[in-house]
Amino acid sequence: MRIAQVMAGAAHGGAELFFERMTIALARAGETVLPIIRSEPARIARLRHAGLAPVTLRFGGALDFFTTPRVAAVLRDFAPDVAIAWMSRAAAHAPRGDWTLIGRLGGYYDLKYFRRCDVLIGNTHGIVRWIVEQGFSSNSTYYLPNFVEDFAFARPTDPAELGVPSGTPIVLALGRLHTVKGFDTLIHSMTLVPEAHLVIAGEGPERAALGSLIKELGIAARVHLVGWRRDIGGLLKAATVFVSSSRHEPLGNMILEAFSSATPVVAAAAEGPREIIRDGVDGLLVPIGDASVMADAITRLIRDRALANGVVEAGRVRYESDFAEPVVVSAWLSLFQKLVP
Repeated sequence: MRIAQVMAGAAHGGAELFFERMTIALARAGETVLPIIRSEPARIARLRHAGLAPVTLRFGGALDFFTTPRVAAVLRDFAPDVAIAWMSRAAAHAPRGDWTLIGRLGGYYDLKYFRRCDVLIGNTHGIVRWIVEQGFSSNSTYYLPNFVEDFAFARPTDPAELGVPSGTPIVLALGRLHTVKGFDTLIHSMTLVPEAHLVIAGEGPERAALGSLIKELGIAARVHLVGWRRDIGGLLKAATVFVSSSRHEPLGNMILEAFSSATPVVAAAAEGPREIIRDGVDGLLVPIGDASVMADAITRLIRDRALANGVVEAGRVRYESDFAEPVVVSAWLSLFQKLVP
């Protein structure tokens, strides 16, 4: 099958990383895959390392009148069976043609950008329900999950590299430093978990504000903002507890990564986490924005090893059955076979 993957995303982000994983996985599965992307040197290098030949285009805003015809020309030359537009900007520039045009949504995007798509895919059941509620045909809307890398055998990152004393419980958070991620709530919760250190891996516009909050609360010695990291598996294997504190989270790839690495999870009950996590079985859900309850859940998993072990065992089973690469790639290819005459 010939598959075009169109992505206009930024250098970092969950959707962008999954785009790379899925593009490479489809090629590894024996499909002929063409990535069409905005120029981003690290992404280009990773795709080329996997044996792919990405085409780069501008993917500008409303006044970019050239990218759409250029995408069309590239697609006509490649002659795909399916073309997948990842997120709004790619969908806005992806034209109709002699291919099935699929819009892939990892969030609650404005559907006006997907008006040319024949089919829409959501990566949670909640997103799929929402798409249909907006008036898109249920017969052309499908659920396909994400997969994440298997971190079962990742080598733990050295705590000393993170500024954490040996033997100290580590609470880990990952993501862009933005108000929607709720890191302020998590930092407040750490005032109630004095036995642990918090490591937040990510960058973003809230870095200065979070740094000020950490100093204001007097916990600078126990909270570490370590910037963007690529050793996600190592960080998760080093962590005692992983926390997703987001106020809004359509899915939460980091939760799936924690399942993969057998790291116990605490998550604020945003849209994606409350769909994924079975509270008390493969993770602990807490109210959004409640630092006290979050602290209680973190403390339970640090101190109650039987609870923590049960949670990680159930999470690992869930990863293998629902979110591992072979399972998810097979589901994507089965859908493509259904859609292509």
